[in-house]
Amino acid sequence: MDNARTARFEAGLIGKGIQASLTPAMHMAEGRAQGLEYHYHLLDLDEVDRGAEALPELIADAERRGFGGLNITHPCKQQVIALLDDLSQEARALGAVNTVVLRDGRRHGHNTDWWGFAESFRLGLPGADLASVVQLGAGGAGAATAFAILRSGARALTIFDQDHDRAQKLVEIMRQHFDKAAIRVGTDLAGSMANASGLIHATPTGMVNYPGLPLPAALLEPSLWVAEIVYFPLHTELFVEARRRGCRVLNGGGMAVFQAVKAFELFTGIEPDAQRMLNHFAQMTSVSTRPAVLQD
Repeated sequence: MDNARTARFEAGLIGKGIQASLTPAMHMAEGRAQGLEYHYHLLDLDEVDRGAEALPELIADAERRGFGGLNITHPCKQQVIALLDDLSQEARALGAVNTVVLRDGRRHGHNTDWWGFAESFRLGLPGADLASVVQLGAGGAGAATAFAILRSGARALTIFDQDHDRAQKLVEIMRQHFDKAAIRVGTDLAGSMANASGLIHATPTGMVNYPGLPLPAALLEPSLWVAEIVYFPLHTELFVEARRRGCRVLNGGGMAVFQAVKAFELFTGIEPDAQRMLNHFAQMTSVSTRPAVLQD
């Protein structure tokens, strides 16, 4: 890949309402540091006033323009699958793609969201007790975190969602791939939290436009670890309250960064400097005032 280090590289993000995404800045800064002339474009469905039906045209146009890769976010992570030539094992298991590598006339689908959470969790909460985990949220982000925590060794996972059918569907998918773990739909939040070793929060609650706590503060016992996926603000109300009550806590920034770390490597074939990307993200979020996007 030595030639790639002096070449122009094009990538992009397809999704709805993505103007606030920090992903382009992360990719381009790391690209420059690696010696690439790296250009990352926002292909916002809101800008063209269309939905996921625009995907075939947008991907074909990216190929014509010589893009090496595309990130995919809401509402296209499932719909894009029918347009791809092959899928990674994890993308196939999750039924969702957030990274498409365009190479040699073929489209290769991956999911780096789950790895982003798993890597952030491994580094940020080392030695965390995985005996019994409660997760709030069963959307696209929740599917990635559920897969990640089970791949990391969780022995029991209870999933809550306002949409019971969505939670049940995610439970059934996870059971297909982790038959030794106890995976269930939650019905009694207080009871499940009383027996939990950790909590994963995978809903929009806590974002700038969705303030508040996703559960009663009294359920946050100091013996718990709490992993957040919202990253703007980094210190959500849940993060602050859990830390105040003595819980080990993990903010959502690591997942946002590490999914980009893996996507950058898949796109370019170059191993990025993860710490440099973490430092850049920290700098951006410390000065940014714009609302970020939940990658669902």
